[in-house]
Amino acid sequence: MSESSPPPNSLPLAKRLRYCLEAAGFFIVIGFFKLFALDRASAIGGWIGRNLIAPTPMSRRAIANLTAAFPEKSAAEIGAIVRGMWDNLGRVLAEYAHLDKIHMTGVDPRIEVVGKEHVDRAQASGKGFLIVSGHFANWEIMPSAGGDVGLAAGVIVRPTNNPYVRRWLEKLRIRNSRAEQIAKGPSGTRRIFALLRRGGAAQLLADQRASEGILVPFFGRDAFTTPAPAALALKLGATVLPVCNTRLNGSRFLIRVYPPIELPNSGDSDRDLIALTAAITQFIEARVRERPHEWLWIHKRWVREDAPLRKRAQALRESNKATEPN
Repeated sequence: MSESSPPPNSLPLAKRLRYCLEAAGFFIVIGFFKLFALDRASAIGGWIGRNLIAPTPMSRRAIANLTAAFPEKSAAEIGAIVRGMWDNLGRVLAEYAHLDKIHMTGVDPRIEVVGKEHVDRAQASGKGFLIVSGHFANWEIMPSAGGDVGLAAGVIVRPTNNPYVRRWLEKLRIRNSRAEQIAKGPSGTRRIFALLRRGGAAQLLADQRASEGILVPFFGRDAFTTPAPAALALKLGATVLPVCNTRLNGSRFLIRVYPPIELPNSGDSDRDLIALTAAITQFIEARVRERPHEWLWIHKRWVREDAPLRKRAQALRESNKATEPN
C-alpha cells in the first residue's frame, strides 16, 4: 500500500462510500469483459472507446494537447488520433479482464520482444539497470514479458486512489509479472536504490507530470518531468534501457528494447541530471511521434506559464542560484 494511502477502514464514511461505488462500477465493467474471449473483449472495448467516448467532452484535453504538439496537423488528423487513442484505451480496459492470457510464452504467445540482447548485456554487466518507458499501447504487459523471461525487476507504480481497485490491481500485477510492486514515494525510492545497488533491475514509466520534477522540453514545451531515473542512474552508474511497446493487431504486442542511453559525465551533477532527464524524455517523444494514437494525450502533461506550480519551481531555481558559492 502506498505511503499516502490510508487503509479503507480509516477513511471517512462518505469517502468510503464513494470508493465503494467507484469500485462496484469498475468491477461490473471488468465482469462484462470477462464474458468474452480476449480478442473479442478487446475489440468491443476499442469500439466503445472510439465511438462512445471519443465524441464526448472527455476528449477536450487530448485535442488541445495534440493541437499544440502537432500544429501542422489538420483538425481531421487530430480527430483521427483522438479516436485511435480512445480505441487503444478501451482495449486496455478490456484487457485488464484477461491480463493473465497475454504472455510471450505458452500455447498462444501474444508478445514479441526485439532487442533482448540489450537486457542480456545489462544483466551480464553485474550492475543495476533501469528499464524506462511510457504509457504506450497496453503498458501493463511489459512487466509480464519480463516475468516470462525470468527478469526479476521491481516495478515502480503509482497506486490508484481507490483502495479496493488498488488491492485488485496489485494482486493482478504480481500474479502476472511475478515482480515486486514498488509504490512511488520516499520509501519506494530507497527500495529502488537498494535494488539497483545490488545489481537488480527496476522498470518505470517516465512520461507523466511530476509535481516536484524538473522542466525539460517535451514537444517543444517545457514539461515537469521526474528526475528520479536519471538521478538513480547517475548516482549508481546504472544502465538506462529505453523500451517501447506497440500494439500489433488486437491483443498482440511488440516490445522493443533500444540500446542504452549514454550517461552524461560533464563534471557538473546538476547539468548531467537535466541532460539525462531530457534524453529520456526525447526518447519518449520520438516514440509518441511514431504512433501518437497509442499514447495518453489526456494527461495534464504541461502547465501554463502563469500556473502556481511553474512559478514555485522558478522561484526555487532562483533561490538555489542565489545561494550558490561564487
